[in-house]
Amino acid sequence: MADRPSFADTHVVTNQVPPLTDHNPAASPVLTEALIGEGGQWGLDEVTELGALAGSAEAQRWGDLANRNRPILHTHDAVGHRIDEVEYDPAYHELMRTAIAHGVHAAPWADERPGAHVVRAAKLSVWTPEPGHVCPISMTYAVVPALRHNPELAATYEPLLTSRHYDPELKVPTTKAGITAGMSMTEKQGGSDVRANTTEATPNGDGSYTLVGHKWFTSAPMCDIFLVLAQAPGGLSCFFLPRILPDGTRNRMRLQRLKDKLGNHANASSEVEYAGATAWLVGEEGRGVPTIIEMVNLTRLDCTLASATSMRTGLARAIHHAQHRKAFGAYLIDQPLMRNVLADLAVEAEAATVLAMRMAGATDAAARGDERETLLRRIGLPAAKYWVCKRATPHAAEAMECLGGNGYVEDSGMPRLYREAPLMGIWEGSGNVSALDTLRAMATRPECVEVLFDELSRTAGQDARLDAFVATLQRDLGEPDLSYRARRVAEDIGLALQASLLVRHGHPAVTEAFLTSRLGGQWGGAFGTLPTGLDLAPILERALVKG
Repeated sequence: MADRPSFADTHVVTNQVPPLTDHNPAASPVLTEALIGEGGQWGLDEVTELGALAGSAEAQRWGDLANRNRPILHTHDAVGHRIDEVEYDPAYHELMRTAIAHGVHAAPWADERPGAHVVRAAKLSVWTPEPGHVCPISMTYAVVPALRHNPELAATYEPLLTSRHYDPELKVPTTKAGITAGMSMTEKQGGSDVRANTTEATPNGDGSYTLVGHKWFTSAPMCDIFLVLAQAPGGLSCFFLPRILPDGTRNRMRLQRLKDKLGNHANASSEVEYAGATAWLVGEEGRGVPTIIEMVNLTRLDCTLASATSMRTGLARAIHHAQHRKAFGAYLIDQPLMRNVLADLAVEAEAATVLAMRMAGATDAAARGDERETLLRRIGLPAAKYWVCKRATPHAAEAMECLGGNGYVEDSGMPRLYREAPLMGIWEGSGNVSALDTLRAMATRPECVEVLFDELSRTAGQDARLDAFVATLQRDLGEPDLSYRARRVAEDIGLALQASLLVRHGHPAVTEAFLTSRLGGQWGGAFGTLPTGLDLAPILERALVKG
C-alpha cells in the first residue's frame, strides 16, 4: 500500500497548458510583411511596442474586466434629472486611453507621411485585449472624411478628433483636449435601408436643425459627437450632433435602453430618441448617404482588419495549446491530423491579413488622391469585407475546437472570440449588403472593374490555377443581372485578390497551400482537409507562438 496515491496527489496538475502571456501579436510574420509591403515600415517599432503592451498581463486584465463588467445605463440622476449616461468599468477607459495615445484612432489624418493609414491598420491589428472598445476608436477614425463636407465644422473638430488625449467626461467638445465620434443611422423600420428613415430634421433659421426621431442601433453613445441621418426638407441628409451643446446644456439625445448582444459586451449599443435635439448640416440636403458613406467605408475596412485579427488570435491560442498539450504519446503539434488543421487555419489567417492590409494600403493611397487605388478600394473593400468577415466565424469555431473542452470554457478566452466573430460580418453592412455593394461599385464606377483586373494581371502567367480562376471571374462578371449571385461574385473577387497577393508577396508554402485548396479544389468542407503533398512545416513555423 506504500505506493498508493495520496489524496493530495489527485490535485497535481499535469499535461495542462500554461497561460499565453507576454505574447506579442506584432510578431506575426504575415502582418509584419504586409506592413512593410504597404509602405508602413517606418511604423514597425510603434506597432511592436503596442503589440507588446497588448500581450501584457495588465492589458489582458483590462480586457477581461471591461468585458465582464458590462456598461450600465443611467437615464436619470438620484433626484430625477435626465442625464442619459453610460457607466463603464474603469478598465474600459484604460483601454480607450491607451488606444488613443498610440494613435489607433484618427491620428493618421494629422500625419502626412505615406503609410500613416497602414501603420494605423497594423496597430489596430495588434491591439487585441478587448474588441468592444474598438468600436468608438473605429468611428473616430472614420468620421473625419465625412465631416470635411462641412469645412467649418472640420476646422473646429478635426484637431480634437486626431488628438492623442482621451477625456471620457461629457463636456462641451471644444473645451476638451480630445474627443471621440460615433454615428447614428439605422432605425427599427429600415435597418440597412436607411432611405426608409423617418427621423425628421427641421431648419431653425439660424443654421441649426431640430431632430425628432428614434434610432434603433447606436453604438458607443458616450461619444462627444455623432453623424446622424435624418429627413430634411431636401431629403435624407447628414447632420453633426454633439452630446453637449455649445452653451453647456445636454442635447436632447435620450438613451432608451442598451442592447443585450451576443458578444461585444464592453461596448454599449443603444436605442436613441432624438426628442428635439439640435444638429448642424454636413454636406448638402438630400445627400446624406453620399456624405456619410465614406465613414461607413472606413468602418468596413476596420471590420475586415478585425476579422483577420480574430483569425490570427484564434490561431495563436490554438497553436500555443498544441505546443504544450500531449495526447496519445505526442504533443498535439506533432500529430499529423492536428498539423493539417492548424496549417489550414494559418493559411486562412494569412490570406485574410494580406487582403485586409492591401485594402489599408489602398485607403492610404486614396487619402492622398491616388485615383487608381481609390477605384481598387471601391470594388475590393466590399468584397474583402464580405469574404474575410464571412470566414471569421468558422475559423473561430475550429480554433476553439483545437482546445477541446478547455476551449469551450470561458477561462480560455475562446468563447469570447467566438461570440465576437459574427459581429464584423453583420455590422456596417451584413453579407448581402456587402455583396450587393460590390455589384454597385461595378455599376456606378465601371472603371473599377478594369482596375481590379489590372491588379490581378500583375501575377498573370505565374500560376495556371490563378490564371484560370481570374479568367473565369472575368467571364462571370460579364453576365447580366448578377444580383442573385452577388455573394459568389464577392467571394471570387476576394479569393482572386488573396491568391494574387500571396503569389506576389506570400511565403511559398502558404501560397501553394492556398492555391491548391482554395483555387485548385483539393479541399473539403471544413478546416483540416488539406491534401497530402504540401509542405506544412514552414506554414506552422510561421504561426508558432515563440518565447
